[in-house]
Amino acid sequence: MKIGVLALQGAFIEHQKMLAGLHVKTIDVRLPEHLENIDGLVIPGGESTTIGKLADAYNLIEPIQAFAKKRPIWGTCAGMIFMAKKIDHVDQQLLKIMDIQVQRNAFGRQVDSFLTSLDIPDLKGEPFPGVFIRAPAVVNCGSDVQILSRLPDNSIVAVKEKNCLATAFHPELTDDNRFHQFFLDMITA
Repeated sequence: MKIGVLALQGAFIEHQKMLAGLHVKTIDVRLPEHLENIDGLVIPGGESTTIGKLADAYNLIEPIQAFAKKRPIWGTCAGMIFMAKKIDHVDQQLLKIMDIQVQRNAFGRQVDSFLTSLDIPDLKGEPFPGVFIRAPAVVNCGSDVQILSRLPDNSIVAVKEKNCLATAFHPELTDDNRFHQFFLDMITA
């Protein structure tokens, strides 16, 4: 198995390290041809506006949209925003591959970042450590979107739609590899 990690900006190295710990080969995705011969794609956290502008500049928007029709994609934090069909009050480049509406910085600014235990039944076992850094939240989703996790205030922070997965938090910044394994299991299912 070989996983591509969008390496335009953001926490792509952390995802690569987590996947390497699961004995999975990764490659940097910076150009459309890098999408060939990979089994899945991770879109990391970072700055969603910058990721969108760079993806557009490198002609990656349509190739990633086509990739999403055939193979799994997982976006974390900014990746969730970039995958959404709609975001609140901001005009920026989006992939529009998940039927979700996302609010950027839903929990405040950098100073409002937090760590919390998340109940994610699909991961089985202990609560998952959710690292939220200027995190988004899903404020609306289509009927085909499966909600995987909510915060106690009912904010939606993890969703799955067909072969697309999105998390508002950063599993790559923890020692818990269950979310990365969950994504790999989507590929082999």
